[in-house]
Amino acid sequence: MSDEDDLEDFDADQDDLEKEEDERETEEWEDYRKEGEDLSEEWLPTPLTEDMMKEGLSLLCKTGNGLAHAYVKLEVKERDLTDIYLLRSYIHLRYVDVSENHLTDLSPLNFLTHLLWLKADGNHLRSARLNELPYLQVASFAYNQITDTEGISHPRLGSLDLKGNRIRMVTGLDPQKLISLHTLELRGNQIETTLGINLPKLKNLFLVAHWVRGWCKKVGTVLGARMPGV
Repeated sequence: MSDEDDLEDFDADQDDLEKEEDERETEEWEDYRKEGEDLSEEWLPTPLTEDMMKEGLSLLCKTGNGLAHAYVKLEVKERDLTDIYLLRSYIHLRYVDVSENHLTDLSPLNFLTHLLWLKADGNHLRSARLNELPYLQVASFAYNQITDTEGISHPRLGSLDLKGNRIRMVTGLDPQKLISLHTLELRGNQIETTLGINLPKLKNLFLVAHWVRGWCKKVGTVLGARMPGV
């Protein structure tokens, strides 16, 4: 058997493993989604409180002209939160983790103009829309109920995770605004077409791993964005 035959067998095995992993992740997400739908009618209003803020704040840093200090990191995971209105007042936050709650609205984050990193996985969001945040570099909205990609226009955003949602078509990703986006995660959706993905710096595009790999080896690009390993 030639080296080329060995390589083909290896690629086939890798594709099978990746397919199994995708199927397992999809099954886990479907179980999570059904569980959330079963419990949705039982949620009680649970707003973010000052006591929760005190427990979740960390990382004291200089702000403004360097003479003042503020906590810039907040983690309030798994608190059954339905409301984060209080965050409007914490304008110095740079790192925010509000994952595994019952949030349907992230609009208070529009006031956090220094935000660098956001994780909002496992909520009940129907949209990832936010005002343009000038410093946001990493954003994760995995395992929500998001149906579109509109309203994402952060100029320094490098990594965007939207896996495990309900997106069928990618729209609104403006290549003139998303000039830094290099990694886009869309696995676990119902993507029907790659039209709408035309980003100047995109290097890593995750749809269905075993399918994208075979396609990229053949053509070398995804809508003009060079993919790794081809």
